[in-house]
Amino acid sequence: MDERIVIVTGAGQGLGAAIAKEFATNGDIVIVADVKEGKAREVANDIVKNGGEAHAILCDVKKEEHIVELVNHVEYQFGNIDILVNNAGISRFKPFYELTVEEWDEVQHTNVRSAFIFSKEVAKVMRKKKSGSIINIASTRAKMSEADSEAYAASKGAMLALTHALAASLQNDYIQVNAISPGWIHTGVQEELSERDHEQHFSKRVGNPGDIARACLFLADERNQFINGENLVIDGGMTRKMIYE
Repeated sequence: MDERIVIVTGAGQGLGAAIAKEFATNGDIVIVADVKEGKAREVANDIVKNGGEAHAILCDVKKEEHIVELVNHVEYQFGNIDILVNNAGISRFKPFYELTVEEWDEVQHTNVRSAFIFSKEVAKVMRKKKSGSIINIASTRAKMSEADSEAYAASKGAMLALTHALAASLQNDYIQVNAISPGWIHTGVQEELSERDHEQHFSKRVGNPGDIARACLFLADERNQFINGENLVIDGGMTRKMIYE
């Protein structure tokens, strides 16, 4: 497969970094976009050290001008954009009565509004070649919740709706749009995992960033273009597990 131009947002750490590295290992040229420029450079440098090609770009996804400038820069430098992974996201797990409108807006702007703007700007480039893949990182929390997760759950639910709406709108430009809903993914920054944590899953383990990164590569493969407007749940079977207490 020829090298492709891939933009991954929120790629300075965790899940985004794993996705960026997976595409680079596949031989693609990766744009590592993150609000923390130093973190983005670390990821890009790691990719280059391992023989890949990556470019770190500062991008605050809450700012439309940052997104427009990034997309224009990438198109000018490479002439095309093949894949966009809308991964950037934040959470605010805070008591419902204490959650402020400003905090709510910050989550929606970072998680959903940015995906809308990025998709629109990147699609303008993709449609010139009549091909492209957009992957939105949603969450199993879009369809199930625990207390005090309103802002995050709402943003991820919106990502699912945005996904199938974009798939419908971009079909004539041959741009496929899909979502991935990760379950419990251990990025290494949370507390240590217990045996009970792993046992909650049919797969008998908590997920890791590579589980999601490999799924992104699968959805972006042009041979899988018939998968469109879909949400791929990757959670080790956790949301299918019936629990009686």
